[in-house]
Amino acid sequence: MEALVVRKLGDPTTRDWESSPIVLSREEAIPAFESPTAVRVRVKATSLNYANYLQIQGKYQEKPPLPFIPGSDYSGVVDAVGPKVSQFKVGDPVCSFAGLGSYAQFIVTEESQLFRVPDGCDLVGAGALPVAFGTSHVALVHRAQLSSGQVLLVLGAAGGVGLAALQIGKVCGAIVIAVARGTEKVRFLKSLGVADHVVDLSSQNVTVTQSVKDFLKSRNLKGVDVLYDPVGGKLAKETMRLLNWGAHILVIGFASGEVPVIPANLALVKNWTVHGLYWGSYKIHRPLVLEDSVRELLSWMARGLITIHISHTYNLSEANLAFSAIKDRKVVGKVMLVLDDKSNVRSKL
Repeated sequence: MEALVVRKLGDPTTRDWESSPIVLSREEAIPAFESPTAVRVRVKATSLNYANYLQIQGKYQEKPPLPFIPGSDYSGVVDAVGPKVSQFKVGDPVCSFAGLGSYAQFIVTEESQLFRVPDGCDLVGAGALPVAFGTSHVALVHRAQLSSGQVLLVLGAAGGVGLAALQIGKVCGAIVIAVARGTEKVRFLKSLGVADHVVDLSSQNVTVTQSVKDFLKSRNLKGVDVLYDPVGGKLAKETMRLLNWGAHILVIGFASGEVPVIPANLALVKNWTVHGLYWGSYKIHRPLVLEDSVRELLSWMARGLITIHISHTYNLSEANLAFSAIKDRKVVGKVMLVLDDKSNVRSKL
C-alpha cells in the first residue's frame, strides 16, 4: 500500500524530496489483523493537525521510534472485518483516531474504536472531526462545563480547533467572541454567523482587550467566563485581563511558540480554574469520555448543528504542501489528505 513514512526527523515542508523527513512509500505492508475483533479501513481522508507537524520534527511530547507512519484522525470505508466483529460490515462509512498510522491507504483498528458516520454526512469532513472537534468538545463541555448565557472567548478562532470551539460554544448557548488575525479570516468568521463578536488582531485601530470590553459593555456583560486558548504567548496574557471571577482557562496549545505564564496570585484572588487539555491522553485515562464525545459530535453533524470547514485538500504525494499551509498560517479550518483508489500517484515531495 501507499503510505507516508517518517524516516528521519525534520521539517516536512521542504520541497526537496531527497532531504525530506517524509517519504511516500508504495511498498508498505498492509497492516495485519491482530485480533478477531479487528477491522481494516480503506482510508478516504485523514486530517493534518499541528501536533502531527510537531511530531515529524521531534518536537511533540510523544516521540515514536523511527521509522513510523504519522497521522491521527481519519475516515474511510470498512474494507475487511475479523471473524468476531459484530458492529460493522464491509462498505460501512466510519471514522476514528489513532496514535499513529492514518497517513496510509489502509489502517487496522479494533471495532470498539470505530464510529459509524451517519447517513448524509460528508465522509471527508468526518475525517477532520475527532481531534479538532473532539478537543474543543471535551474542553468546553466536559472540563469547563460551558453553559447557556456564559461568555466564551476563543483565541486562534480561524484554526481547526478554534472553529470547532466557536460552533460548540454556540450549540451550548454561549455568547461567543472570536479572535483571529487578518482580513480574510475575519471576513470568513463573520460570514459563518456563529460568533457574536469578531476581533481582528491585525487592526491598528483598537486593541483586543478594548474591542472585547466595548462589546461586553454593549451587552451589559461584566467579562469573559471561559477563555479557550490554543495560541499562548502575549495574547493569552493580555486576554486574561478580561476574565470574570470564577472563570475557566482552557490551555489547548501554544501555536505562538511561547508558553504563557498564568499568574497564580490572580488565579487565587479571582478563583480561576486552569484546565490543561491534552486530548490524546483521554484515550488512556478516560476513554469513555472520548467515545461519548465523538458520538455526540457525529449526531450534531448529522443534525446540521456543526459544520466541518475544509480549507485545503491534498493527496499523499503533496504532503509537503499540506504541512506548508499549516506552517505559513494559510489555513482557515482544516487541512486534509484525501486518498483515492489510483495506485499511480506522482510524488511531489
